[in-house]
Amino acid sequence: MTESNEPIASAPDPAAAPPPYGTPAPGAGVPAPAAAAPLAPMAGPADGPIGKVRSTGTCVLLTIVTLGFYTWYWYYKTHDEMKQHTGNGVGGPIALILAILIGIVNPFLSSNEVGGLYERKGQPKPVSAVTGLWYLLLGWFFFIGAIVWFVKTNGALNEYWKSQGATA
Repeated sequence: MTESNEPIASAPDPAAAPPPYGTPAPGAGVPAPAAAAPLAPMAGPADGPIGKVRSTGTCVLLTIVTLGFYTWYWYYKTHDEMKQHTGNGVGGPIALILAILIGIVNPFLSSNEVGGLYERKGQPKPVSAVTGLWYLLLGWFFFIGAIVWFVKTNGALNEYWKSQGATA
């Protein structure tokens, strides 16, 4: 027994009723921790080597001059660079085999992997597998769809590499 008339401090009863509506809860005056700052543009997981920026016009010209064989080189190199940069994706050899055997999948695959580069950095994807529909649906009409697809996909890839420090 204590000699003083002062109340003994005890821990709050967890079964006690919450404070009435409008009464601030204990600790309500304490500010919430600050939210994490948004990521810097194109910051993200550690990356491997940066790929090469390829002029869209030059690529189209090389495709015409080589009667389409340059596209195989483009698929190989871009997929190889993306695989080395992120560690994800099909890589150059598989992309080349797909281009030779079932080439119709590569426009979808390439656009999807380019979009994935942006996605892993927390950025909106400028192209995706759906972008390949340009190639599929309008590729037969004077190559309009193929050109639109390539301009979109190669442009997005070039912008990504530039954001990572590649020079034009």
